Amino acid sequence: MTLSSRIAATLAISITAIAALGASLAGAYPVSRHLPRVPLRRASAPTTAECEAEYEIACYGPVQLEKAYNLPELYAQGNEGQGRTIVIVDSFGSPTAEKDLTKFDKIFKLPAPPSFQVIQPAGAVRPFEKDNVEMAGWAFETDLDIEYSHAIAPKANILLVETPEEETEGVTGFPQIVAAENYVIEHHLGDVISQSFGATEETFPSKASLLSLRSAFENAAANNVTVLGASGDEGSANVNLNEEFYKHPANSWPSSDPLVTSVGGTQLHLNEAGERTAPDSVWNDIPIGIDAAGGGGPSHVFELPEFQKLLKTHSGNHRATPDISMSGAVDGGVLVLTGYKTNVPGEPPPNTLSIVGGTSESTPLFSGIVALADQIAGHSLGDINPALYALESNPFSGIVDVTEGDNTFTVLGEEGESLFTVRGFKAKKGYDMASGLGTVNGYVFAHALAGK
Repeated sequence: MTLSSRIAATLAISITAIAALGASLAGAYPVSRHLPRVPLRRASAPTTAECEAEYEIACYGPVQLEKAYNLPELYAQGNEGQGRTIVIVDSFGSPTAEKDLTKFDKIFKLPAPPSFQVIQPAGAVRPFEKDNVEMAGWAFETDLDIEYSHAIAPKANILLVETPEEETEGVTGFPQIVAAENYVIEHHLGDVISQSFGATEETFPSKASLLSLRSAFENAAANNVTVLGASGDEGSANVNLNEEFYKHPANSWPSSDPLVTSVGGTQLHLNEAGERTAPDSVWNDIPIGIDAAGGGGPSHVFELPEFQKLLKTHSGNHRATPDISMSGAVDGGVLVLTGYKTNVPGEPPPNTLSIVGGTSESTPLFSGIVALADQIAGHSLGDINPALYALESNPFSGIVDVTEGDNTFTVLGEEGESLFTVRGFKAKKGYDMASGLGTVNGYVFAHALAGK
């Protein structure tokens, strides 16, 4: 998915047009098409109440998310991700990534990661171009990925893997991503790989062309490396090579790959202390005029894997996504610090915060949870899908069912009018293709996944 059409599953809102969100954002982002974001044009963090009063949406910082996912008790036991490495993969990366993380940590009073490294194993990335829309979008995506994986596992190492060609719809960009991930796996550089990007399955020239790109996931499974993928930001819908929406449900890869844990989106309902005021629901921002919702549905490429066969997925003989879900709503988005300078209209000024949502938020959040479980286990957990589904019937699994909301997607026009709707899936008791197995109580889930 191209950045102008569907860059990596991230959403952020444009604050200058908050009064007409639907008009300003419809067709302007995506997983996502472009980064819907709200540049706050301030370096200090607003409170949730301030965001609700000024922008009519909630915003949350790291401390609230840590509380919401019951992580302080885990931290008190000394489990903060020590000795584990989270691998963030993004096209181009961000020219100010390390500096941005340092400033983010200062604002939110987080410790610096023990190690922060940047590598370009698939080829050198050309210098940042201030007028380049795609580079600006990926820089924003990179900062989001780094900051919120770190927020959940603050003492895990961070390895940023930058690739030299933009990932778009179809094959483009994926050969470099595959090569880079294989390098990381073969050199034992990380425990969990976070991927906030995807391309609609139907945009690949053939099924064979998609399957030929799976070597990194097969390699990861063989070497006990966990791989995550964002389920998408367009509910049950997706776009074609012309960046036009299909009028039927479509899924995206690599999230749809059975060797990848697909991470969907929920909406958190929190107060200032990070306490829930209502149960989590499926992320769907259509009601506030943003055509964005948590991705999910049946794959059109992969058959139902063994780990899903004991559940009623209602996906026929097809792989169903997502597997698990974390915070992703724009109304309830996270605060992201970006420091790069760009001339691209709508991008935030340097060294300011934005409100962001999307499964590009959900995926790095869950990468932090996996890193915590890895630390508890004392080793990398590798392909977690079989273990994840085995926990479904365990009352002490830490998996929290999400039973409210749906990911039906309505394509909005420039004036916020409804153009057409792609029917999605409703949350219900047990597994569903809107939230997967549900979300997590981080303390209980990390111990259960680790088997301790």
